Amino acid sequence: MPAKSPETTEVAAEKLVELGKRIRVHRKSLQVSAAAAAESAGMSRVTLHRIERGEPSVTMGAYLNAMTALGMELSVNGRSVSLSNTETQDKLGWIPARINLENYPQLKHLAWQVKGTNELKPAEALGIYERNWRHVETSALEPQEQNLIEALRLAFGKEQGDI
Repeated sequence: MPAKSPETTEVAAEKLVELGKRIRVHRKSLQVSAAAAAESAGMSRVTLHRIERGEPSVTMGAYLNAMTALGMELSVNGRSVSLSNTETQDKLGWIPARINLENYPQLKHLAWQVKGTNELKPAEALGIYERNWRHVETSALEPQEQNLIEALRLAFGKEQGDI
């Protein structure tokens, strides 16, 4: 049986509700579904829903995973604390909810026709890789981009030769 959650003060509960609302608003502004955001954060859709409601029984780690997946930053005493780190992004199987073209040079090169945004949904990125694979300089792929491609293959059920 899980441990009972500690009593939460009214002020702390209000802050969690506000944080949950901000996470939801940010996810909606990115036009990322709850299912996709939850998968990127390594949690169930139900847990993400509980985070977006500001439930205090959800671990702080889960809140931070949700924020990381959505590219949000945490501010502590007015100082920004970056939540995304290369260790997380280099982890095999990890896919961000939105893929920033600046972080993936080969994808950025292939996505020259994409106008008005610097970010792609995972399915869009995979589609660009698939359609333009013949133009990828595989020897120039950085480890982070290789891991992204492999994670996209795993997530969308593609075999090595499908791209």
